[in-house]
Amino acid sequence: MYYRETELQRGGEEEEEEDNSYSYGYAGDVRTPACSQGHRSSLRLETSEGGSICLLCFCNLISNPNSLSVHVSYALSQLSQAISQPTFLLNLRTFHAHLLISPLVQALSSFDDEPIARQTIHLIADLSDSADLSVLSDFVARISDRLSSGALAWSRRQIYTVLILVIGSSRNCEKIRFSFSTLLSMNDIRRTALHCFGVLLNRQTDNPSAHIKDKGALISNLVTGLQLPSEEIRGEVLFVLYKLSVLGHFDALSAFCPKLLHLSLEALMKTQNDDVRLNCVALLTVLAQRGDFRNSIGNDQGSRNAGEADNFMQAAELGIDGTPLIILFAEAIKGPLLSSDSQVQIGTVDLISHCLSWEPSAKHIQVLVEESIADYVFEILRFSGYKDPVVNSCLQVLDLLSMAEQAFRQRLAIGFPTLVPVIRHIAEIPFHPVQTHTLKLVWSCISNCPGVVSRSQVEELVLILTGMFRRHTSGEMGMLPETFAMASSIFVALLKSPSSHGIPDLATSIQETSTNAVLACFYSPQKYPNQLLLHSLHLLKEAYIYSHEENSVDSDKMELRKNIMEVCKSCLLPWLRRIIDETEEEEIILGVLGTFHSILLQEYDLQSRKFAEILVSSSWFSLSFGCLGLYPTEKMKLRVYLMLSSVIDGVLGPNSGQPIRDAAPYLPSDPIDLLFLLRQKSSNNSDLFSCQSAVLLILHTSTFYDESLDSFSPRLADEKQVLASLEQYILVNNSNFLCGISDSVALMQLLHLYSLFRGIAKMSYQIPYSPEAEKLLFHLVVEKEWDLLSLRIHPTALKWLFQQEKISGPLSNQILNFCRFNSSNRTHTLGHGVNSQMIDTRAIAELVAAEDNFGATHLVSLFKHLQEEEGQEDDLTSVVNFMAEILNIFPAASNQLCLHGIDNAIHILYYYSSYSSSPQIFRNSSILIFNILRSVHSETLFDHEAWLPVTIKLLDFFIPTMAADTCNQESLLIIGILSLILHHSTNQALAEASKAILLNTSLVCTINNTIHAACSKGPALADHNEETNTGETLIFVLLLYFFSLRSLHTLLPETLDWQNFLEMSNGAQPLSMICIHCHDLCRLLHFGSPPVKLIASFCLLELLIRVSDQRNSKFDELKCSMGYLKSVLAVLEGLVFYGDIRVAKNCGLCLSMILGWEKLGLGEARVVQDDRWCRLVVEELALSLATPSLASNSVMNHHKPAAYVAVALLRLNKVPEWMRSVFDGSCISGIVENLLAVNVSAEMTQLFRQLMISNYLKAEQITGLNHVFQACRKYVYADRSQEGSREEHLEKVISIPDDLGKACEYLIRIMSSSSIVSGGVQTGTKTLLEEIELYSIAKVTVKAKPKGQKFSSLTMHLQHCILSSSLLFIPVKKTAGSSLDGVGSKRRLQELNWNDQGSWNSGEADNFMQAAELGIDGTPLISLFAEAIKGPLLSSDSQVQIGTVDLISHCWSWEPSAKHIQVLVEESIADYVFEKLRFSGYKDPVANSCLQVLDLLSTAKQAFRQRLAIGFPTLVPVIRHIAEIPFHPVQTHTLKLVWSSISNCPGVVTRSQVEGRVLILTGMFRKHSHGEIGMLPETFAMAPQSL
Repeated sequence: MYYRETELQRGGEEEEEEDNSYSYGYAGDVRTPACSQGHRSSLRLETSEGGSICLLCFCNLISNPNSLSVHVSYALSQLSQAISQPTFLLNLRTFHAHLLISPLVQALSSFDDEPIARQTIHLIADLSDSADLSVLSDFVARISDRLSSGALAWSRRQIYTVLILVIGSSRNCEKIRFSFSTLLSMNDIRRTALHCFGVLLNRQTDNPSAHIKDKGALISNLVTGLQLPSEEIRGEVLFVLYKLSVLGHFDALSAFCPKLLHLSLEALMKTQNDDVRLNCVALLTVLAQRGDFRNSIGNDQGSRNAGEADNFMQAAELGIDGTPLIILFAEAIKGPLLSSDSQVQIGTVDLISHCLSWEPSAKHIQVLVEESIADYVFEILRFSGYKDPVVNSCLQVLDLLSMAEQAFRQRLAIGFPTLVPVIRHIAEIPFHPVQTHTLKLVWSCISNCPGVVSRSQVEELVLILTGMFRRHTSGEMGMLPETFAMASSIFVALLKSPSSHGIPDLATSIQETSTNAVLACFYSPQKYPNQLLLHSLHLLKEAYIYSHEENSVDSDKMELRKNIMEVCKSCLLPWLRRIIDETEEEEIILGVLGTFHSILLQEYDLQSRKFAEILVSSSWFSLSFGCLGLYPTEKMKLRVYLMLSSVIDGVLGPNSGQPIRDAAPYLPSDPIDLLFLLRQKSSNNSDLFSCQSAVLLILHTSTFYDESLDSFSPRLADEKQVLASLEQYILVNNSNFLCGISDSVALMQLLHLYSLFRGIAKMSYQIPYSPEAEKLLFHLVVEKEWDLLSLRIHPTALKWLFQQEKISGPLSNQILNFCRFNSSNRTHTLGHGVNSQMIDTRAIAELVAAEDNFGATHLVSLFKHLQEEEGQEDDLTSVVNFMAEILNIFPAASNQLCLHGIDNAIHILYYYSSYSSSPQIFRNSSILIFNILRSVHSETLFDHEAWLPVTIKLLDFFIPTMAADTCNQESLLIIGILSLILHHSTNQALAEASKAILLNTSLVCTINNTIHAACSKGPALADHNEETNTGETLIFVLLLYFFSLRSLHTLLPETLDWQNFLEMSNGAQPLSMICIHCHDLCRLLHFGSPPVKLIASFCLLELLIRVSDQRNSKFDELKCSMGYLKSVLAVLEGLVFYGDIRVAKNCGLCLSMILGWEKLGLGEARVVQDDRWCRLVVEELALSLATPSLASNSVMNHHKPAAYVAVALLRLNKVPEWMRSVFDGSCISGIVENLLAVNVSAEMTQLFRQLMISNYLKAEQITGLNHVFQACRKYVYADRSQEGSREEHLEKVISIPDDLGKACEYLIRIMSSSSIVSGGVQTGTKTLLEEIELYSIAKVTVKAKPKGQKFSSLTMHLQHCILSSSLLFIPVKKTAGSSLDGVGSKRRLQELNWNDQGSWNSGEADNFMQAAELGIDGTPLISLFAEAIKGPLLSSDSQVQIGTVDLISHCWSWEPSAKHIQVLVEESIADYVFEKLRFSGYKDPVANSCLQVLDLLSTAKQAFRQRLAIGFPTLVPVIRHIAEIPFHPVQTHTLKLVWSSISNCPGVVTRSQVEGRVLILTGMFRKHSHGEIGMLPETFAMAPQSL
């Protein structure tokens, strides 16, 4: 009979439930008569039915072998019925349990009847459950004695005896099956005793086996029983042996270990019964776990060690009948592995695991693999449903079997498809116990058999591993270090697998995984990720290699490369810089360097170049030499130098780093020795020569990334030592260059390094140098061929070279070479890297534009020299084009070119050169002239007389080529040049050349013909826009006319009657200068295309300004007829609302100017009487501004021209009566309500000022306007910096006008910016602020006028002066062409004087202070003063600003009133002064005045403290400036302000400012102690306080 543990447990539980369902007690009180045999009444137990059973009679009956079976069966059945009664059973167990033990055991041996045996077993089972453990002990002792005794045979009665005990205690059997129904049906009844004994041993209470007397004999009989042919008996014996070994009798079993092991395996191999297999596997598992089958019985059962496993392994070598035990073991476990019972399978797999876990022999594992055990395990795994118990056991066994690498490889390849679903299962569970085993198997298969993995399997594994790394990095799932390493290795193996090629989206998964792998290392709780990082770096490197395989231009692979670069840049590189001084693990550093190096070693492409740039821009040279210092090993040295060579390949070009690769084995680890090598003579030593070439290359490359001092000075030497080494190298090795040993590249590197360090010495401080070395180097430069374009060069080095006049010839040749190269390759890249320092046009342009070198001289000399030689047309063209390109990059270079005679060179080209007839050179030179004139300062051209013949040459070329009304491209460009010449004449430059243009009769005739032809076209003129020849010619002619008008006013102011430009009287002689009459301009305005309208409007405005200026000064009557004037007005009125706001504004200004002529003559008044169109314009203006939905920014801008007309009408002596009906109270209130800070314009402000002066505004409207204008001020101040940046951007986008469109745009722009306006023409935010200030002044004046109060003469004088100083707000052009020349800046400054004599004394100062307390209509004069000076402080005129600052200083320099200064500070005057100081360029006049005022304002300590904290950054450059000048007048003031800010607001000062201030003050004390600069006592006292 066989027993299952689970069934026994279940049976026991059912019995307990049955027992608990009854209540039972003790009935000893009832007296029972004796039985018929006369036995005691105490042995007679009553039943619930009323009967009784005599126990003694029962014992006699069943003990007697001669008793009839029917009687015995009846007795047993009656007793069985009685014991079902709780009371009876309780009394039996309590008082008579031991009485039945011997008879029951005897009954099993006496009767062969199956029912009797069953009944007996039930009865014994009930008695064994007694709380008295002695009952069970007696049963175990008696049965074990019978099994141990050799006298007893394996009889049926013996089996029954044991069976009784089995029934009574079959519960909680471990790993063994029990089926009671099968037990009684088995033929061989001998196994029953074994079965019952096993059940007794399986009891959970105490240790039943302790009552066995002769264990050795028992075990001997049991082992003998294993040899019986009965499969059932072997199963029961195996179970008993298993229980004995578990219960602590393993030492007794060890004496029979070899035989027992053999017989057990034989039984396992032969049986087909899963129950027998389970018993056998259980016994073998215990034997494997114990690890020893020795004959020692007294060994401590609780101690085992690894050495004990040797006996099992030795036993595996032995065999019975010549069969090795390992072979028998392999054959025996195959059947259980194929069992349909999962418990048998799991047990067998665990058995294999236990057997191989004790230092397994490779030979034994080899046998198991060859016997196909791995195939069986893979099969179990495949049908397991991937449940954890099966998966865990199988994978542990497979991991052990994998140690037989060669034999296991084929089995693994066959079973690999089974592992793929497994890895999907275990990847979802954090820290799964067999994650590492599974990944190891997968990696082994992919690595050793890459062709086995299919494409679909690669895709699935990639997705699984990507998910693992993603969850690990995000913290969702942990990963053991071994698992991380194996997952990384699998991914690398997959990338190398042939099946991975061509998989879509694989690059995306690789990108995510490689990134997460690196990031996971830095999220590791370890201080340094160590081995994990090495695996992730390997994955990153292989991913980059994969991205270059096959179709490397695929977008996904390109994105993968880009992402790897980003990981290296943003993650690995900063980490390396951070831990390099902390970690001692060289292997980690080498791993990172190796990864970077592998990326650089890939094919030379944009990504590798970018990565090289990233490295060198991150102080890679410094980092490399740091590695050499920390890890001075040969391995690290080779890695560093080889990687440096690859980095240089990336930044300088392929094979550029070859000298370092050649010399890497010989280069020293200590960087200091590099300079020592450079000083040695290398003529006869090839290794030393190679090392010197490498050192020069390293020094040369490091200089381009701000590391010439960064990487070498701190770790190698300072500039003095480097320069000394270079000089020594020149002195001892110059023969190498002369003899050709060293090539031109080495010469260029040497020249670059020498020039750089000489330039650094010149910029910072003086370093002694060797004139002899310099002479030898210059000799090499002159004698040897070298190419400045072939090598990168630092700007400092290039500048120093261009400062050396001794090598002007070679430098001119280099410039010519560059011009040739630039001309033939306009699209060449400027170097190999992102931050390239290759010589390009910008580098040369910067030198030419600077004043401290011979760049411009070399260029102009080269230009002249080429003109003297024949056959140089191509070179001459390239030089001319190069100069034009320079001017496009640095327009200021035109000043230097002009200062060094470019005009004379052009003059020579046009008159004395054989190339003057070349059309190409003439065109290119014309472009050059245009670029020079568009950017040169007029002051530079003041005394240059060569421009006159150049102008004449241009006129001579232009006039014959012009047809009736059109010009060719060259002629139009010449018109642009002539316009620029006239433009410069307004600044008193090129006067003679301009007169040659203005008075050229042929030009006048040509222009007249062009204008006449255009006007004659009438309405058809609109079709001739800038895209037609006629329209383009007309545009340029009008531009020339505009600039001629301005030039005429400057050059011939007294000889012209401007009214002749209006209506031409009959019989009048035509003017001998360029003249387009007013009516022709009106025709062009009316019929012309949009660009023609724009330029014609500017011309008409300029003309009317001149007429107005002349009439204002001479009070002349208007000479034109009223009809003529009305026709002009009609054209202008029709364009007030034109779409182009510039045209509309110009027409509005012209219209307002003509309306203003009424003041000078009554005859003109008739022009505006009953002018319904003007009324329509004003009504449209008022309606649009007063309507809320229409008062947008665009509407405000669109009605600026109408505002000019309205202001002009309001200024008339007799304002039209309809004006009050238009601007009534409701209309003005609506306009005020619609006004916002963002849509206020200067024109609107001017309109409201005129309305207020004309008494159109009410008090509440004035109050509302005050609020709007105050908000507008704040908005404008906040927006000023943005406006400045926009204007700067506008200047930068202007490029070379090599086409006429760009030239025309530029001329229109300077025409618009330089157009002279009068009568209130205002543009820009500065003008808006000025108009607001004028409005405020007008408000004060209007308020004061009706009062008629009398003030002291001084108070009235001060008020007048303050209001007069506000005239600074009115824009005044300093050009001679301005109509307000008489009211210039100097006159404005004169109005700042407070008394007529221009002098003050202390007494008068007191009166001023007293007067400051007074006010007009309650407004303190000090407040009025504060408001009045804000505008001048914001003026663009530096003289006005300085004068205003000086005014503040003078007013309060005589014992200043703290109250007044408090008011000035609260009115933000300090902020204005700080702003002026910030934009002053720190020039002494401005800086001195501003700092004196700030020192004065600082006396209001509390109020000034916040202003000083805000303005403190402005003081930082100031102190740097004044620290260089001995006894600077404001040194003490500045230091006092700095000290006050740091003392009162220490948090304001940044770290960089502290560093800068310490350096400056340290330098001041150093120079003072050396006697270089002096220091006043006050300055000396303030400097330490600042420190």
